[in-house]
Amino acid sequence: MDRPGRPCRRWPSLALVSRADSVPAPVLVLGGIVSVQFGGALAASLVPRIGAGGSVVMRLLFATAILLVAVRPRWTGHSRSAWWTVVGFGLALGLMNYSFYGALAHLPIGVAVTVEFIGPLLLAAVMSRRAADLAAVVAAGVGVVLISKALTEPLADLPWVGLALALTAGGLWAAYIVLSGRTGRAFDRLEGLALAMVVATVVTLPFGIGTAGTWRGEILLKGLGIAVLSSVLPYSLELLALRRLSTHVFGILLSLEPAVAALAGLVVLGQHLDGVQLLGMALVVLASALVLGVGAHKDPAESAAT
Repeated sequence: MDRPGRPCRRWPSLALVSRADSVPAPVLVLGGIVSVQFGGALAASLVPRIGAGGSVVMRLLFATAILLVAVRPRWTGHSRSAWWTVVGFGLALGLMNYSFYGALAHLPIGVAVTVEFIGPLLLAAVMSRRAADLAAVVAAGVGVVLISKALTEPLADLPWVGLALALTAGGLWAAYIVLSGRTGRAFDRLEGLALAMVVATVVTLPFGIGTAGTWRGEILLKGLGIAVLSSVLPYSLELLALRRLSTHVFGILLSLEPAVAALAGLVVLGQHLDGVQLLGMALVVLASALVLGVGAHKDPAESAAT
């Protein structure tokens, strides 16, 4: 799913910034997390109808159109290096979303998000080079084993395709984190993000444009809702919050995403996780809080760029 790294902070209007400054930054981040995960749950209800490709393409088309109107990026005056960076960012962004939506066709959203978290968690641990962080990643790996039901069900019955897609999305999320930082430094404001969204849309277009004939009525409304909930709203809230929030606090809050995803799956989709799966999720959340929050000194994207 889209993850706002740390590009420029100037997209929201001055009036919105003024109003948002009166709201505690952690509340803004939590609002963004809730928005992303409930947007993902809404997407999970759309995937069975138009497929992962159709859902991703529709969501990206809406979100890209909104970003292009809001940001109005420049198409000239960028270096070749900057273009390579934004193209790589767009590839990671598009394929991450496609992999994640594919995983939603096989896994409850709480499971998919928990498994996906291994990507940024491992990146942060590698960048920190702290033994405690690597131990936390091992604990998170145990959590993934538990939430996947690998210890309670026959291996042949496990949703291997969904798990593989969720892990792929996690790896692409790690790439997204690195490339989002580089894109934010190479482009003014949110120009890089808007251009990357265009690349992501073009890359995923072949996977879902064939379903366009069915995009009408309720499906279009869901697609617009997913674009707003999963992209536009969380980007705005997190960009505003990061102006006033330390990295370690942001990391701790971000670690709540698997739990919020499970809640969204329960409320929107009626998906239930058993006790063993909840234990596995708790391990991943705790490991993420330790690595991304308590042990964080700077962003993985910043570390990777130095």
